Amino acid sequence: MAVETGTQQTERVAGRVWTVRLDPDGRPSAGAVKLSCSRPACPDQRLPAGAAAGRKAAVAHVNQHLAHIRAGGGPRGTAWCACRAADCAWHTPDPDTLTQRPGGGARSSAGTGVRCGGRVVLAVYADRAGRLWRIAEMCARCAAATPGCRVLDTALPPARTAPADRDQEAGQPAGQRQTSGGSAGDGVAAVFSDPAPGAGAVSSPAAGAVPVPRSRATSPAGASRRVKRWGKIGQRIVPHDLKPDALRRELIELGDAFRAYQQRAEPDLLLLAGLHERKACAFRQWADVTGTGVLRHEADRAQKAAHAARAQHENRDRAAADDLQDADGPAVERLLTRQQAVHARAVLEYVTAHAPRPEAEVRLAVLMLTLRAARAGTGNITGQDLTGWLQGEAEPVLERLITAGWLRLPGTAAEVMASRSEDPTGFTVPSLLPEHPRPFAFGKNNRSRISGWAQKVVGDRKLRKKKADARTRLLALHTAAHTRPDGRLGLAEDGGLPLDQAAGFCNLPADKVAEHAEVLVAADWLTEAGTAGNRLRGQLAERVLPLGGLL
Repeated sequence: MAVETGTQQTERVAGRVWTVRLDPDGRPSAGAVKLSCSRPACPDQRLPAGAAAGRKAAVAHVNQHLAHIRAGGGPRGTAWCACRAADCAWHTPDPDTLTQRPGGGARSSAGTGVRCGGRVVLAVYADRAGRLWRIAEMCARCAAATPGCRVLDTALPPARTAPADRDQEAGQPAGQRQTSGGSAGDGVAAVFSDPAPGAGAVSSPAAGAVPVPRSRATSPAGASRRVKRWGKIGQRIVPHDLKPDALRRELIELGDAFRAYQQRAEPDLLLLAGLHERKACAFRQWADVTGTGVLRHEADRAQKAAHAARAQHENRDRAAADDLQDADGPAVERLLTRQQAVHARAVLEYVTAHAPRPEAEVRLAVLMLTLRAARAGTGNITGQDLTGWLQGEAEPVLERLITAGWLRLPGTAAEVMASRSEDPTGFTVPSLLPEHPRPFAFGKNNRSRISGWAQKVVGDRKLRKKKADARTRLLALHTAAHTRPDGRLGLAEDGGLPLDQAAGFCNLPADKVAEHAEVLVAADWLTEAGTAGNRLRGQLAERVLPLGGLL
């Protein structure tokens, strides 16, 4: 079989495939595995060490194959798609088996919604079970449609040549100009529906020769037509026929920009955030053009990555400023970032406004349960957790929350108190279920970090020794969440925290805040405390500086 490049014919060859497998060897209880390779020169290997060692040996064997292939020139631009030779069985069928072209007519290949086309690529596939690895020369579209397939290299297109007898050939009747080297009865490994950029059309043995119009063969513009630039972004090939052209160029430029960023000696988070925002915009447009939901999901991920990069840049700048302020003292590794501290203060404000009852014990329980159920409205709890937070008041507090309708339990409060860590009790907070508007903007990682921070504050060893009650522990949470880099309470220009806010959060009269602040001083939580001028002033002790939530 031959493919016509310009007017010169290039012989097509079958795409190469190498398969590496892991299979049990002997009795299953022995744990031995056999490593086999489809390459005749590679003998089978028996590994008694088990599946993990077998997978490690298989990956090393695959890497050796890749090194040999690349040393031999990499993928061949004249190879047929090996996936097409297997009737495109390597990639899962698309739900839309037949998609309509804008001008009518169906697009399909071997019963799937993906047709062969694009450059020849060298791709490697690994199944999820870690038992099969496949290296193959295949077309770019089949590689993109195969789950778990990774493109490692791309073949150059066949060279275009212009023979001297072009004018003479152009004068022949169209029906006499055919691609040579194949007949209707020849067996063919695969046929590209779309030729690679820079290559001519591939003749199908089943359809016979395709006549070339005289006007196209003799057109000067056809000889000087520029080949569209090929590219990829991430692991996705940008189709050379993607419309509009501005979107195709943007995707290719973005891919180049990301690869250039990876080569930088120093990171630039603002630049990275800008690239992610451009990617989000381009992928949304790509999803709208093709109707592919996966691309829209990638756009959402890129948007989140842009927000994360900007937040990280802001945290670094603030951390550098904090280091300048703390230059005279030891470096402090804080549990919460500045943004996480903002989220923690938002949770404290939410609890103040939405606790079903004003008692300090109820408010403390609502805070801790809210942090566990903040993402999905559900969580797990044990009797030990509740006893650590509320001592002897745990069971009555649960009863009050259930009666108020704020909390749902699968059993009674007494059963919850009897549960242990190996068998925790699930609980539901109806107001935090997904069908209601989400009150918090943080993700699961931030939720876990903030919940751990609150647990460390409430369960502080010295506070337990001083038998601090729920009001004192709430005051400890309030002070830890509102500190400057040096540990002092409140912003520098404010000179402390508003006394009425601290009293309202802890359900205390304003004149009783000083009494509980003295308990914190005795527990080495604060080094000093004062309430003059309706401001709560003080400084966190050095031992709890890592728990400070920076303002």
